[in-house]
Parts: sequence; C-alpha cells; structure tokens
Amino acid sequence: MGKLSFDQLTDLYILLSVDRIGPAKVRNLLAKFKDISNILKANISDLMETEGISKELASRIRKSSLNKDSTRKLLEKEIKFLDKIGGRIITVWDNEFPQLLKKIYDPPLILYVMGNFDEMDKYSVAVVGTRQPTIYGKIQTEKIVEDLVRQNITIVSGLARGIDSVAHSTALKNNGRTIAVIGSGLDVIYPSENKKLFNEIKERGVIISEFSPGTIPNAENFPRRNRIISGLALGTLVIETAITGGAMQTARLALDQNREVFAVPGNLGIKQSEGTNMLIQRGEAELIKNAEDILTGLELKLKPLVGKNIPKYQKDLTIFEEKILNSLINEPLHIDKIAENTDLTTSDCLVNLLSLEFKGLVKQLPGKMFMLM
Repeated sequence: MGKLSFDQLTDLYILLSVDRIGPAKVRNLLAKFKDISNILKANISDLMETEGISKELASRIRKSSLNKDSTRKLLEKEIKFLDKIGGRIITVWDNEFPQLLKKIYDPPLILYVMGNFDEMDKYSVAVVGTRQPTIYGKIQTEKIVEDLVRQNITIVSGLARGIDSVAHSTALKNNGRTIAVIGSGLDVIYPSENKKLFNEIKERGVIISEFSPGTIPNAENFPRRNRIISGLALGTLVIETAITGGAMQTARLALDQNREVFAVPGNLGIKQSEGTNMLIQRGEAELIKNAEDILTGLELKLKPLVGKNIPKYQKDLTIFEEKILNSLINEPLHIDKIAENTDLTTSDCLVNLLSLEFKGLVKQLPGKMFMLM
C-alpha cells in the first residue's frame, strides 16, 4: 500500500483499537485481505482463516467496524491537536517512515512525530545506558558522541535521564543530528526536567513516539520504545548499565534485529559496568574504546557515507605506549596509578603520555589525570 487516505487511517485506528490486535496480526490480515477496509468488511469465517485470528477476535473485529463514525471524529480531533503542538502522524507505508525501522520484524504501523527526518538519518547509531552514570560514563559518552557526529552520524536515544540525555545534548552541542524515541505521548514530556532538551531536539532533530497524545510513561511502554531505538540504528552502543537495565534489553533487541552491538568496558565491581562487561564477556557486544572502533565495525554499512575517510587506529605504537593505553581502557587515571599499573617510572609515563597526546589517543585532565580519546 502507498500513503494511507484519511478513511484508511481511520480503519487502521479501528483495527488497532481491538483488544489483542497489534502490528503483527494486522500484517497477517493484510496479507490475506490486501486492504484495511476489506478487513473490516470481511465476515467472521473469512477472518478466522488468518493466522492468529480466533473466532473471538474475528467477532471483535466485526463489532469494531460499527465504530467508524466515532473513531473518525476522534482521529480528526487528534490530528488537529497534533498540528497545534507541531506533531503529525506517519504510517509504515509513508515514504518518510525510516527505512531501517521498516526492516525490523515488528515495526510500528503508526508513529507520532515532531521535527523532520533527514536523508543522513539512515546513518544512525543508538546510544543507551544507565540513568545514573558515573563520571567515567559521562566522559565516554561525550567523547564518543562528539566524534560520531563529526562523521555525520545521527545519534538515537530515549531522552531518559543519564546517558540518554548526555548523548542527545552532546550531539546538539556539536551541531549534530539526534532522534529521541519516547515512551509517552508527544505532549507528555518525561522526565519533566528534559523539557528544554525536548524542545531543542524538536527544532533540530526528531521526536518519535508510538503512543497517542496523552499517553503517560507507563513501565510497559518502554520495551516497545526500546525496539524502535535499536531499529532506527545501524548499531547500538551501550555505555554503562546494570545487568537488569533497560539498555540491556535494547542491546538484545538490536541483536534480534541483526544489528551491531557495541559496549564500553567498565570497572569490575561497579554496578553500572556489570551489564556492559557481561555483554562483552558473552560475545554479544564488541568491545570499543572510541568512535573509531564503531566506525570500523560499521564500515561496510557506512561506506556510502564515510568511505575511505573512516579513521584507523595508529599502528606504530611502542610497547610502553600500548601498556599505557591498556591501563586507561576502563577509566581516567592519575599519573601515579598509570605508573603503578605499567611498572614504568613516572617520568617514563609522562614521556609516553605526551607522545600519545600528539597521536590523538590520550587526553590530559586537570589534576594529572589522563583518559583515552
């Protein structure tokens, strides 16, 4: 089907209002009846020939077709409200519907959208993580996102506190593109402290929701949101998460969608690192140290965008420089700690750290602290 008419959109709303009818069952019905209007006109026995449609469900579909006038009025009201707040409805059959999202096994049929998609949004990386990041997690998020947007990569995240907010704000700060997928209606900003960030993304990126206006951010909304976050991106980067964190679910959804998963390693014994370390240990995520690792991991998918400009790691490292880089892989360290970890003198460490700074691999922080670039 092409872009839906208002009548077809009304029929789709009617169908989705039926209890236990979701995108998967709608697709099964469309495979048989070809058009949404034909589904609502079908008799019970014909409906029951569709996979997953019981007699009870078929009866509900038939009864729902009697609600067309009331649904039409509600839809008209919803469209007017969305227009007032700068939003709109798109469906999976519209040309502007993100192509990457369309390819997952259960894409949403309807999206509520603020802002405008860009042709370059097909080169996206999702960045997700804990709502309570450490300083290390924030630094890594800022560093990696800044380098990704410099390569024209769009950043996708969920507008949550913590890593999500840092990812969005860093992308905007560096004049990059960002897409926020929320678990509430477009008129319900959650968390409320992200109102300014929400409005900035609306003006310079895209806000997406699968939920109609007025929907509050119930817990059951977020798993559905997470599949959209991973579905919009070529790969998902996890920066700090507990084993039970929502970011872990997003990572596994990405794997189910046959997308790449990357993770930043963290300190052992810290709750925020348990999830990322587990993903790496199980081989479910590729360990990355910087944006270059992500670009290299996605090289074939990104070739039309960055081609030969994908940066490569320096190969001409001395054994002492490699020791120092390995020492810094988990977190920023004081010069004395680096010396202790590498069995080098402080003066030898400073000489090699200076060399690594010139190569763009290490950055000095206040208080004689050093971190990977």
